Amino acid sequence: MFNTTIIIKSLPLLLEASVWTVVYSLTSVAIGFCIGTLMCAARLSTSPAARRVSAFYVSFFRGVPLLVQLLISYYCLPLVGINVPSSVAAVGTLALCTGAYITEILRGGFLGIPAGLIEAARMVGLSRTQILTRIEVPLAVRFTLPSLVNETTMMVKASSLISVVGVLELTRLAQNIATSTFQPLEIYLTAGAIYFVINGVITLLGALLESRFQLEAAR
Repeated sequence: MFNTTIIIKSLPLLLEASVWTVVYSLTSVAIGFCIGTLMCAARLSTSPAARRVSAFYVSFFRGVPLLVQLLISYYCLPLVGINVPSSVAAVGTLALCTGAYITEILRGGFLGIPAGLIEAARMVGLSRTQILTRIEVPLAVRFTLPSLVNETTMMVKASSLISVVGVLELTRLAQNIATSTFQPLEIYLTAGAIYFVINGVITLLGALLESRFQLEAAR
């Protein structure tokens, strides 16, 4: 029989854990965006070595399952003398993984920037770094915003995997409560609803930002 009482009792704890899910996910995406920007610049550079390094990075982190990446970082880092909290290792792994996908997303945006705009920026004396940060990245974000929002929602869902390395977030807490109360259906349905709300808010914010960009472009 469906037990709503256990949902009411567990909801505050699940909501508190969901805050950590959001923190881990958004931190990973923010770091991954910085990594993706650098790797995308390397992928599009004239240096063969930089292109090869970027291509290997993207291939590895897109080709190896995230769960395996998490287990590698969790068990291998101590073997090489790197002792960090499991949450740090998990966020770092998530960031490297999402950075590989963001690299390819931004690459499409960079390739869509008119070549004449970059040439004009060079003619007025802007450096390569200034062109990257002031022109290419902002325009690439505008062009690829829906894909970046989609990647963010995917990372929120993928963050549930960090529970396997002992990080306490929404899924891990839901597992603990379900085990102790013997009410898995109610607890997992509640956790699923919270994930749905989180991603719904992210999608809405992305749509509002996209609308703002479109209004600015129309002016």
